[in-house]
Formats: sequence, structure tokens, C-alpha cells
Amino acid sequence: MSSSRKRRREEPAPYATLAGWNELESVTARRPRPPGHSRPQRRARPPKPENAPPRPPRSRGQRIRRLILALFLILFVMPSLLLGLAYWSAEIPDPSAVPTNQIATILTSDGATVIAKVVPPEGNRIPVPLSDVPEPVRQAVLSAEDRNFYTNPGYSTSAFIRAARDNLLGREDAGGGSTITQQYVKNAFLSSERTMSRKMRELIISAKMARQWSKDDILAAYLNTIYYGRGAYGISAAAKAYFGKAPQELSLAEGAVLASVIRTPSILDPETHLDQLRARWAYVLDGMVEMGVLKQADRAALGFPVIVPVTELDDSTPHGPEGLIRTQVLRELRASGISEAELDTGALQIFTTIDARAQEAALNSVGNVLGGQPSELRGAVVSIDPRSGAVRAYYGGPDGIGFDFAQAPLQTGSAFKTFAVLAALQQGIPMTYQLDSAPVTVNGEKIQNVSGESCGTCPLSEAFKRSLNTSFYRLTQALFEGPKAIANAAHQAGIPEQIAGVAGKTLTEEDGPPLPSIVLGAYSVRPIDMASAYATLAASGAYRAPYFVQKVITGDGRVLLDREANPQKSEQRIQASVADTVSQAMLPIAGYSNGHNLAGGRPSAAKTGTTQLGDTGANKDAWMVGFTPSLSTAVWVGTEQSQPIRTARGAAIYGSGLPSDIWKQTMDGALDGAPVEQFPMGEPLPGSAPANNYDILNPGNGDRQEPMVIIPPAPPPREVEIFPGLSIPVPG
Repeated sequence: MSSSRKRRREEPAPYATLAGWNELESVTARRPRPPGHSRPQRRARPPKPENAPPRPPRSRGQRIRRLILALFLILFVMPSLLLGLAYWSAEIPDPSAVPTNQIATILTSDGATVIAKVVPPEGNRIPVPLSDVPEPVRQAVLSAEDRNFYTNPGYSTSAFIRAARDNLLGREDAGGGSTITQQYVKNAFLSSERTMSRKMRELIISAKMARQWSKDDILAAYLNTIYYGRGAYGISAAAKAYFGKAPQELSLAEGAVLASVIRTPSILDPETHLDQLRARWAYVLDGMVEMGVLKQADRAALGFPVIVPVTELDDSTPHGPEGLIRTQVLRELRASGISEAELDTGALQIFTTIDARAQEAALNSVGNVLGGQPSELRGAVVSIDPRSGAVRAYYGGPDGIGFDFAQAPLQTGSAFKTFAVLAALQQGIPMTYQLDSAPVTVNGEKIQNVSGESCGTCPLSEAFKRSLNTSFYRLTQALFEGPKAIANAAHQAGIPEQIAGVAGKTLTEEDGPPLPSIVLGAYSVRPIDMASAYATLAASGAYRAPYFVQKVITGDGRVLLDREANPQKSEQRIQASVADTVSQAMLPIAGYSNGHNLAGGRPSAAKTGTTQLGDTGANKDAWMVGFTPSLSTAVWVGTEQSQPIRTARGAAIYGSGLPSDIWKQTMDGALDGAPVEQFPMGEPLPGSAPANNYDILNPGNGDRQEPMVIIPPAPPPREVEIFPGLSIPVPG
């Protein structure tokens, strides 16, 4: 063997090779050997060279360059690739690809009576070519919605960044400022959810559409699909709804009105917000001047056009009382997760909880009782099934697109004393508890009963029947946490702690607990909530939330919602014996209040209430709320603006008058032919005496006038926020 070859064999192996050999040896050593197998002799391991050079560390410049490269890949290359892929795969839909719209039908619970129909978006749309829309009208729309329409790439980068910022910050106005192309894509083919993914899809489709469609085609599609308010989709329907003419006949001033309402049709309705519409109209015309498509002299000569009154419109929106039921049904469908697309295209059959007989009884009673009375009087009637929470009858006013008084927070007067009795029983105070009925002075305000009414010192049951304000004020003082205990009892029964659209919590002060005047009905409650809370008492303390929709079936037979198969669970909020005792205490009141016992000797538990208009001595709200084990009904009578309520003969209206008349006729009509049910007696409460010991079942004098509640200074009236930044006074 040559010396050179010998030297090569003796040279140490590279360090990497030695490391691999060591790892191999380690694995081999751990591998199990068969019996009798001897381990081979291990070759001598060459020593690690002492002079092997270490791997040089990366310099700071190398680390910075690697970081920049990684950020570039993450922030630019990968998003660009994803956007490119999304752009390449996006299909530009054609308007004809939108699913066929079909009318949804709202029915009574038995399916035999149609309450209302829901015409889907574009249900009244008649597409017209762009040439049929006058040029000034088109320019007005561009001035209102997208002044750079003919030059922008179909999307607004600044609007997208603004939407991303608002979504990250959780702001309510996230996503505003879209171009006309984006608006068309969103309204025709995407949802209105405020998410970044939806906004990205909108941007990509808009950008691709702007390259494949002409601007005139996009504008024509937009004008023919956008919503203009008054149930009008498309410029043809809008021209008819606002001006009773074809789009070709629109003037510049009229076109500017239609352009103005596109942004917020409900808030710029000329029937309710004419001043705001005029301001927006002026903004649109001024924008046309800035765009150079309208001369300043011509702008100054324009006057606001005459708009057709909504009462003259011939559309599918019900303008009678059933329109308010339709509104509640649609609100509940959305809350139940039924999408707008399903509502618009599913040919839905919507079975409500409304009982045709009960609804007819409610409408007839309102017409019979208020028909010959002063025109300013308004009423509300809500009937609820205590065993399910189903709304059986609903009347919020005569105008189906007007104000819904069944949803209006209104002072309840003595009808709220029921919750004071409930709070007393929960704290162990029995119906035999003795209360002084003499006048009482609080903070310089004298609280007394009407006409000096008094029972001396008498049981709580008698004070409840007579509705003695002074006795109940003293009861509030006897309760632990007095006013707060009464508020808590009302919330347990079903009065919500907060009402959507109304600022602040109910039954309390903004900066502290409720005032003692809560026992006299100083705080506002909605009629639907009074019917629901009394229904909890009728159900022996079991609360069930009120609802309007029983079942929803699509045109092809799919069931989207079925509360018959999946009834809502009840909440036992009040001890059954306590709730039943309250009901027993209310049995004599309907007869005591001018003889309003139900027909056929049917037992009923009820309470009237009346509130006073300031210190005028006149009344402004009158209530009757009562129930049987199978139906709870709340009735309110008042006015839109706080006015004295009087009969046609000039007499003051009390709860024991017109409201009790409506209540009795509604209940008798709804329950006609139904079995007569008795109220459960409930278990005796600690410290209480049997009912006959304190005359709880004695109906008393049937022609007595129900005492009016004289309320100490009440909290200032609240306002209902119907849109961010826009509120209206609460009626009553």
C-alpha cells in the first residue's frame, strides 16, 4: 500500500460524517437483538478534530434582510396571490341570475285567514332602459351616491380602508361610502352583513365588473334594482310611488328627490321627515353644481316638487291594523334566523299565533267603544295565552304603517299596584296586613285618594280592591328596599329591564334606584309587556316570552320554524302559591269597576289604572288589564300627544270606563264557547288568613268609580330612538 493511500485512510472523517455515524450507532445500540446473536465489535471512533472551525454567526444585516423578506412575503406576495386567485375565480353574475322573488303570506293560527302579504324586494320592479331615465335624473343620482362614477375603477379604496377601520373598532357605521358599482353588487348578489370577508368579495366583484361591463350598463342595473322607499324597487316603481308618473316624465327636481332618498329611505320619508328630505335634496342639487352639470342660476330657480301622499298609493303594504302585526312578524322572523333571501324567494307560508276570533273581537270592541268618541283618542289591545306566550290578538292603532301604541312605553297608573302586592307577598306580608288610608305628605307633595276615598285602617286586600293610593304608598315604605322590591317583582313577572330603541333601563332613575312613586305607576310600560306580566300571574308564576310566529313553511314544503314541535320552555319566576294569591286578590276588581264581570259568570282577575295630566286635574292614560287562566288582555286608551282624555259627553275617562268596556268585549268575544275555568287557590302563605276572612271574594259596589292615581312629580318623559341620532317623543 502506498504511503499516500495510507495517509488518506488515517485522516479523520468530517465532523458531519462523525455525527451521522454517532446517531446511527445510537439507534443500532437500542435495537433489540435476537437470542444468541452477539453484538459485533464496534470500530474505533475517530476523535473529533480539535481545530474544526465553528459556524460563523449571522450578521445583523443578514438578519434584517431575512426579516424584510419574510414581511414582504407575508404582507404583499401572499395577499397579492390570494387576491389574484379570488379575482380570477370570481364570476360576474347577471341580474337574471338572482333567484325568482315570490310573495310570502302571513296567516292566522288556523291558516284560514290572510293577515297580510310580504312583497319581496324587486317584487314591483319593472326594468327600464337607461335611455328612459332623463339625463338630469341620472346626474342627480351620481351627485347623491357616486360623483366619480364614470372615472373610478368600480370601488373606493378610501371607503374600503374606512370600513376596515370601523369593523376593527366595532363601530356601528362600518362599511359606508361605497361606490354605485359596489352598492349594486351588495344589494343584488351579496348580503348586508358588516364583515371584512363580505367587503372583500364586494370589492373584487366590483373591480372585475367595472372592467367587463360598461358604466352605462352598471348604472342601468343600479337604477333598476335599488330601493327608494315606499315599497318601491327600481326607478320605474319609485317614479310612480312618489310622483304618479313614468320615469321618462320625471323633472330634475323630482329626480333629485328620488336620488335623495336612496341613502336612507325610511329616515327621509316625506310623510314623517320632510325637513330632512328637503335638506338632502338641496345637498344633491348643490353637488350637481359642483360637478358642473347644473348652472347656479338654474339651481336657484328650482323649487321642491309636490309628492303624492302615501294614502293615495296602491301597494301591498297593509294600511290597517294588520300592518302592525306584519311588522312584528317580520321582526321576529329576522330574530329567528330566517334570512331576507328565504323571505324573498321561499314563497313562505307564515302561520302566526293570532286567533281569528280573538282578533276580530279586539277590532270590533275598539270600533264599538271608540267609534263615537273624540277623534284624538287612541287605543291599544294585546291578548296573550298564558300557557304558551302566544299573542292571540293585537291592535296597536288604526294605521298599519303608523305608530304602534301596543309597543309604546306609557304610564300605567294603579295597574302597577299589582306588582306591589306581589312584592309584599314575597316578603311575607299577607293580604290581611292592615294599612292606614289617610292622606300622606311626601316632600311637600300631598298624596290622597280621589274624593276623599278612605277605608280607615283596612287589610291590604281591601286597599287593593279600592285602589287606595295612600295605603299603597305606606305599603312601599313597609317593604324592604321598597321601590326597588316593586321593580324587581315587575321584572320577575315579565316587564323587561330594557326596551330596544329606548335609552336607559326601565322602572328606575338614570342615576339611582326607582322613586316611591313607582307604586302609583309613574314609570312607563308597554301594553304588550303588561299583558305578558299579568299572563305570568295567570300561569301560576311561570313566565313565557310573548311571540307572534308559530310555524314557517316554504313553498316546496320545507319547515323553517315550528314552535308547535319545539315549544319554548317556561321559567318559574314566581312561587306558584304567591302568584295564585295575587290572582285571588284580583278576582273582585272587574265587578267592582263599574260591573265589568265577564259573561257567563266566568272568573277573571283584573286591575284598572288611570294617570293624571300634570296638575291639571284631567286624565291622560286609562288602563284595564286582566286575565283568565287561558287569556291575558291589556287595554290602554289615551292620545298621541299628552292631552286630557274625555268622552264625547265631556266626562273624564277612567280605567273603569272605556278601557274596561273594550277589555270585557274583547275577552267575551275571544272566550265565547270556551270552557269556564277556575283559578287555583294555591297553598296558604305563612301569616295569611283564609280568603273569606278578609272579604277577598266580595265584588263590592258594582257602580263605584275607580279612583284616579294622583302621581307625585314623575321622571321626565323619555324618547324612542328610531334611528341613531333621531328620536321621537313617546306618546302619552
